[in-house]
Amino acid sequence: MKISPYFALLRSSYEAEINDMAFDSEGKNVLRQRLSQRRKELPFLRQMMASAPEMVAIVFHQGMRFSKPALMDALVAKDPSQLPDWASLSAHVSLEPWALGLAEELCKDASGDTLMVLAAGMEYLFHHTPAAVAASDDEDDDKEGEDQDSEEEKEARAAEEAGNDWMAEQGFDRKE
Repeated sequence: MKISPYFALLRSSYEAEINDMAFDSEGKNVLRQRLSQRRKELPFLRQMMASAPEMVAIVFHQGMRFSKPALMDALVAKDPSQLPDWASLSAHVSLEPWALGLAEELCKDASGDTLMVLAAGMEYLFHHTPAAVAASDDEDDDKEGEDQDSEEEKEARAAEEAGNDWMAEQGFDRKE
């Protein structure tokens, strides 16, 4: 499976976020409780849809099922400008009953449609790729394509950094 640099960075951030939430200081698995709490914080988290989508998308962790893996493989190979809209993708992504209301709430926002597509991509990658997966480039990509990937990777890192800065301003520890 080919993963665009954009989704590779998102996947890494998403996995780190889940890992950060999984265990408390005593080593107990508290992911379920922390996800429940995060879902209750959705009105606050909505502010971060553009700057730190992984922070918002995590509310859908374990809440999506994918009927067409080939479609999802194609999705995670795309760059941000090539993403489909949620309406066309949602026909192939089943949401758990508890996630339906969250999706409806997010889709009221102008960025909600994009967030849902990104959430589906991150959740799919989390469950369908090994942890060490990195973005793969075709050997026959020309130099222009490599430059474009590099630029998109820089944009994704800048967005992640902006999200980290915003979280630090809100009093949270910086995510490394």
